[in-house]
Amino acid sequence: MTEAELQALAGRALEGLGLAPGDAAQVARILVMGDLFGHATHGVLRLESYAQRVDAGAIRADAQPLVEEVAPAVARVDGNGAIGPLTGMRALEAAMERARAVGVGLALVRNGNHFGAIAPYCWLAAQQGFATIVGSNASTTVAPTGGREERLGNNPLGIGVPRPGADPVILDMAMSVVARGKIRAAAKRGESIPATWATDRAGRPTTDPAAALEGFLLPFGGYKGYGLALMVDLIAGVLSGAAYLTHVKSWLDEPAEPGNLGHFFLAIDTRKLGSTEWLAQRVEDFAAIVHATPRADPAQPVRLPGEIEMEKLARHRRDGVAIDAAVRATLERLAARRG
Repeated sequence: MTEAELQALAGRALEGLGLAPGDAAQVARILVMGDLFGHATHGVLRLESYAQRVDAGAIRADAQPLVEEVAPAVARVDGNGAIGPLTGMRALEAAMERARAVGVGLALVRNGNHFGAIAPYCWLAAQQGFATIVGSNASTTVAPTGGREERLGNNPLGIGVPRPGADPVILDMAMSVVARGKIRAAAKRGESIPATWATDRAGRPTTDPAAALEGFLLPFGGYKGYGLALMVDLIAGVLSGAAYLTHVKSWLDEPAEPGNLGHFFLAIDTRKLGSTEWLAQRVEDFAAIVHATPRADPAQPVRLPGEIEMEKLARHRRDGVAIDAAVRATLERLAARRG
């Protein structure tokens, strides 16, 4: 499908869930960009689970996030039960609005829901000249270092820096070795997983995705990943007024209960720091130094974070993106609910 076709279909599916056309288009944009970046687990595939939560009452399709002024550079956003990417877009806009005025803006979100991948938000902000740091907590899937029960989520963190005249540099990562969505995808395909991804319920490493889904994810880098996940939750969950750690409701185990996730969106207006030409020259020099690193493997280039996703974005915009037949059927079924 072309980007425009997928955007239109996802928008109609969201309207079928009860979203207003403008809101549906914004949410669809975040999810479609997930697919364009190659993150299918955080693309339009997510509409099926969003629909389940709408039908269960955990998400209100007609809800509007509420933005509260806290300080010149700080806003608090109440998700108000709205679908996650709509709250994410409102928070990003609130952070950028404040950054335009005072150079930096922070939006702290409570009562949020799953808001898709982080990279699309960083990409959209970079197109307008903003560097961003975005984080979210999540339902518990990770055990603290030394523990054998989940206490925190994989709590993704993203950082984006504009690169005028070229693709931005974007890091989007979960604090687990992999996102749980990849394990669910492996289970659906009947494939095994690496033993470094997760453990079973007893804390033993496993290659069985079903056992992994019953167990918990391993943080990347051992105690360092655990520590970073914990700090993301302190900002996204505790400071925002949202749920945190085991207080976050699991959309898998309690689909009718609002998750009350917390997010943060920090935007820096790079135009306050220097001209577009100034930033372009510095980031280009930065990239050149990295790319000039001698290769350990001649067949594997040294890349900047996000370059693979940017290559996929260009290819998918040129050639179209493959959407699983079952996913497409789900979108068409949801779209048929309109009216």
